[in-house]
Amino acid sequence: MYVDSIRLENFRSYSLQEFSFANGINVIEGANAVGKTNLVEAVYFCAVGKSPRTNRDKELIKWNTDHAKLSIKIVNKYRLSKITALLTKNGEKRIAIDGAGITRMGELIGRMGVVFFSPDELKMIKETPQERRRFMDISLSQQSRAYFYNLQNYTKILTNRNNLLKENYKQNYFEQTLPVWDIQLAKEGAEIIRKRREFIDFLSPIVDERHKSIAGKENGLKVEYETAVNSEDIENELLKLLETNREKDIRLGYTTIGPHRDDMLITSNGIDLRNYGSQGQQRTAALSLKLAEADCIEIRTKERPILILDDVLSELDPKRRQELLKQAQKQQTLLTCTDYTEDKSIVDKLIKIEK
Repeated sequence: MYVDSIRLENFRSYSLQEFSFANGINVIEGANAVGKTNLVEAVYFCAVGKSPRTNRDKELIKWNTDHAKLSIKIVNKYRLSKITALLTKNGEKRIAIDGAGITRMGELIGRMGVVFFSPDELKMIKETPQERRRFMDISLSQQSRAYFYNLQNYTKILTNRNNLLKENYKQNYFEQTLPVWDIQLAKEGAEIIRKRREFIDFLSPIVDERHKSIAGKENGLKVEYETAVNSEDIENELLKLLETNREKDIRLGYTTIGPHRDDMLITSNGIDLRNYGSQGQQRTAALSLKLAEADCIEIRTKERPILILDDVLSELDPKRRQELLKQAQKQQTLLTCTDYTEDKSIVDKLIKIEK
């Protein structure tokens, strides 16, 4: 799978611009603040329907314009496809695939696999569990549309349960309504936990291999899924935990148990990198996770995802840069930098961006 071309209209810093790419390593070179990241952000948006940098679609629309349009052509092993997106200042978002508008975002997910890595991805290791859940959810959604819908359903049920806990706990119908939400939450939550467990178990040995190739054979990396549910009967145990924590939830006004509270344990030689890893260790772990994610997506979908490397070479030492570029040759890669000084023979296309 690869991106053939993309057209940007009123997207971020671009008024109207079209780019074409090679099916290999594409180096996007230019000074700071000329729009390199905006370009690869547009590619990512077309794959998952959201930005890796902001949750507010309005921020993607060029200043003093009322809309933004994106049009991308992708090629997979079967055919050429076209994805278009329209964003307006009033919050409208319309996406079409080969001219047919979609009604659910799940129809877009998985059409174009993409793995995005930038210096900001370091927060996946060192910051809150929310960042690590986000990694699992985006990767799994690209591999399984069913997972994406599970996640959507769970989020809606969780919102309803939390609203009930906050606003209606003194109402007469509270005790009759809450168990209904618990049953639905346990059913959807069990599927999420099961699929996350399977994903992490599958991913962990691949991550270990990628990490050793970057950091040395003596430096392994282990990834485990952390959840309060330990039995194989996930749904029933989760339901019991919701019942056990009910008084606590009522007191706090939100749901304290479930996959929305779970985490990933990331260790290297027994060290919890989330809390005790150096910045170099955390950066290498994040990079290893992203490269392993690309391998996992290929194995599960039979298509190699597009790899986006946004301004990461300057953050790595020569050995790690060399290994990263070796991995980059496995698929179409969009690599942004201010000045590319590495092996130019592996570059299939150089795109220079100026103001």
